[in-house]
Amino acid sequence: METGKILIVDDENLVCWSLSKMLKRIGHAVEVAATGEDARLKIDNFKPDMVILDASLPDMNGLHLLEECKFQNPSMPVIIMTSNYHSDLAFQAFKLGAEDYIGKPFNIDMVERSVQKIFVKRDVEKDVEPGQKILRKKHQQDQLVGNCPSMVELFRTINACARNDCKTILVTGESGTGKELVTHAIHYQSARKDAPMIEVNCASIPDNLLENELFGHEKGAYTDAGNREIGVFEQAEGGTVFLDEIGDMPFNMQAKILKVIENKRFRRLGGQRDIETDVRIIAATNQNIERMVQEGTFRADLFYRLNMMRLEIKPLRERKKCIPSMVEYFIERLNKEYGRSVRGVSSEALRVLMGYDWPGNVRELRNAIERAMMLEQSKVLSVDHFCQERRAEFMKVGDCGCGCNSDAGAPIVLPPEGISIEEVEKEYIRQALARYDGNQTKAAKCLGLSLDTLRYRRKKFGLENYPPPKTASLSSSKDEGDDVVSSCAAPG
Repeated sequence: METGKILIVDDENLVCWSLSKMLKRIGHAVEVAATGEDARLKIDNFKPDMVILDASLPDMNGLHLLEECKFQNPSMPVIIMTSNYHSDLAFQAFKLGAEDYIGKPFNIDMVERSVQKIFVKRDVEKDVEPGQKILRKKHQQDQLVGNCPSMVELFRTINACARNDCKTILVTGESGTGKELVTHAIHYQSARKDAPMIEVNCASIPDNLLENELFGHEKGAYTDAGNREIGVFEQAEGGTVFLDEIGDMPFNMQAKILKVIENKRFRRLGGQRDIETDVRIIAATNQNIERMVQEGTFRADLFYRLNMMRLEIKPLRERKKCIPSMVEYFIERLNKEYGRSVRGVSSEALRVLMGYDWPGNVRELRNAIERAMMLEQSKVLSVDHFCQERRAEFMKVGDCGCGCNSDAGAPIVLPPEGISIEEVEKEYIRQALARYDGNQTKAAKCLGLSLDTLRYRRKKFGLENYPPPKTASLSSSKDEGDDVVSSCAAPG
């Protein structure tokens, strides 16, 4: 590991002294700054390879200086220190690009390990092509966001798994929570990032083909085996094998995966010799794997090996404090994707999003934001495009809390034979238009929709001419915002 130049920015003399002594002992050149302004000068003159920065400085917020450092030199690692640990502060630090986050009082050995790992990572990355760095950055940032304590802890565990080259990792969580994103983050932050990461969905490959997919086969191993083919474990040599939905893996295959973990060897179908392998195995499942072990449908010995390092992703309903930052992130991403300039969501819309339990988790939230952005014409996403996320929940009481004021009457009961949601939606729009004689403003208000949304859905369901215009009046009043045109009766 090459040594480097490190700038310590802290107004506590004892902290600066102890860190300087440790860093110089392991071969680094060290400079100290007590204020943000002094740090700016030393960054320009000393040109450090790393900054260890206190979050609270006498003359400025340390996070502002962190942002300046990353703007000037995005590749320069910054370690944030603070005496007041706060999850939001930690999240902001990581979001702005901090490499690590250390609370005071700290263990000097822990800081030394963090510094050394960062420099080792720098040395490994020196020869990586720019295109590969861009790819890693994309995977590291892709939709894995949140500022609640459970997410901050998850980020820390991901970093620990990546830096320490954990060979077996289990990722658990409900569908849509982001298990694949966690896997990508571990791989692309680790020393294995330049080797392949290959995903195998254990639920989508037939049982009789899964072994061939993982281990490959020799020529003549079975009737159609005309040539030798290598499997995933050989293709991913030096990298990561991601076994998604491992709870659906056949019981006999579980024993073979256990053997690979324990012996770091496998054998192709029809092969006569073992092949050594060096891969990280990350397994993921949305099932209750402990219960499966108790029921005998998942091997206990394989579970214990995988469970050595476990990352459990909480469902979104248990980390609703993350929703505002997720909404902000998805809007930013989708603005770039669709060429939009949406600034955010209204306070009413955010209240609805925070009140909904999101059974589909982060995936469902992203889809809701995307749908709203497709329908919304203004710069702020209104509540109208999110009411449906909670309407079924509140249909029994007749008010979803966001202006629908729907006349519920008796509770809606799902028929035994099922029902088409689109037909239900069409029928409610038809009834609202009939109730108000085609007055779109009143119908939209009754349904909790914007006027533009009602017009769009009216056209979608072929209700533009519903209800049929009356022919008895020579003039008709027009409510503000309505577009019903007056008509004259034919002369008698």
